[in-house]
Amino acid sequence: MSAPDFRHDRAGTPATDWDAAVAALPELALPAARRRVVVAGAHPDDETLGAGGTVHAAARAGRQVHVVSATAGEGSHPRSPTHPPGVLASVRRDELRAATTALAPGADVRCLGLPDGDVAAHEEEVVAALVDVIGTAGSDVVLCAPWRGDGHPDHEAVGRAAAVAASRTDALLLEYPVWAWHWGDPATFPPGTSRVALGPADLDAKRTAVSRHASQVAPLSPAPGDEVMLGPDLLAHFARPAEVFLRVPPVDDDALDRVHRDDPDPWQVDSPYERRKRAVTLASLPRERYADALEVGCSVGALAVDLAARCDRLLAVDASESAVALARRRTADVAHLDVRRARVPSQWPDGHRDLVCISEVGYFLSPRGLAEVVDLALGSLTADGHLLLCHWRHQPVGWPLAGPAVHDAFLASGAPVLVEHQEPDFLLHVLGRPT
Repeated sequence: MSAPDFRHDRAGTPATDWDAAVAALPELALPAARRRVVVAGAHPDDETLGAGGTVHAAARAGRQVHVVSATAGEGSHPRSPTHPPGVLASVRRDELRAATTALAPGADVRCLGLPDGDVAAHEEEVVAALVDVIGTAGSDVVLCAPWRGDGHPDHEAVGRAAAVAASRTDALLLEYPVWAWHWGDPATFPPGTSRVALGPADLDAKRTAVSRHASQVAPLSPAPGDEVMLGPDLLAHFARPAEVFLRVPPVDDDALDRVHRDDPDPWQVDSPYERRKRAVTLASLPRERYADALEVGCSVGALAVDLAARCDRLLAVDASESAVALARRRTADVAHLDVRRARVPSQWPDGHRDLVCISEVGYFLSPRGLAEVVDLALGSLTADGHLLLCHWRHQPVGWPLAGPAVHDAFLASGAPVLVEHQEPDFLLHVLGRPT
């Protein structure tokens, strides 16, 4: 689908053309169990226009509110004779804080300072920032972000980043339109679109917050280049007593596949550190030989080759198609080693095994996904089977979990600890099947 052709200073779809369609949408209530709201925007004012009333309602209900703006919006007036980009960035940051205070006093406000107009080149930074704000309790979070189909490249980039962050953290993602009101029509939004009704107090707070983005709703000066950005016709779309949110299918997070496409040896598996870690891993196995083993997250297959020397049969799986191809190349001459593509936990292999290895992959799961893997891994062990865990101890950027949290999730199951090995850089456990 081609990008919509629109400009802020040209007439768009009148707000009245949308009113009946918005009123007919099913009503959405934020789940009571989700006690935090994180609102992401590409520029200061996106969060207010798209979700300001919802933010105010959430704050009134006692929910914690966090606001993240990818840019300071310094590119809104590129020909301004009075406000060069640095000055305008400072003004818009102040406006962001003032508007947020009107909606949710005490809310956490972050401006990432990414380049206005080029957020798409910095999506991973937005993902990392959102994951950091959400943390490991994503099941407690509603994440609101611009719609991935909004028509503005910065908005869509933040929407994509938010979709990845939601996938990694288990946050509930709701996407709000901004420019789609201007260029679209009531047939634009996909099925699953709903509305949040705004009470009078929420609508009043939103009006106040909108007015605090003064650099956008009024001219910077009478001079050419300082014209108003958000005129009355456009603002009318955000004055109705409801806000609209879209539930779009989850994103396919291909970050690990890209890692393996870009580098055939992304983890430097032949470095002294990696070779020694594999040697420690193999030395920690309580038995010399295993009949049937499973390795989850095999990457390029370096550990699989070593494990295969201790197993009669080994199935190695990875979610990345590129990693599977690399692992098959590395293990081609090992007849009893089968490498397959599988995404866990949803594609957990059938059967029981006397060895399950989960190494350097647990922190690439969401917290909910990790909990499922704990149950699946321990449940797939034979009565005398062993579960081998080995993870880097530090925090991977852009992911909510670190190695110690992964191991803690398995240890909380009550499975007996047969081996424990700790070093400054990695952690290793061998567990038995819980009784």
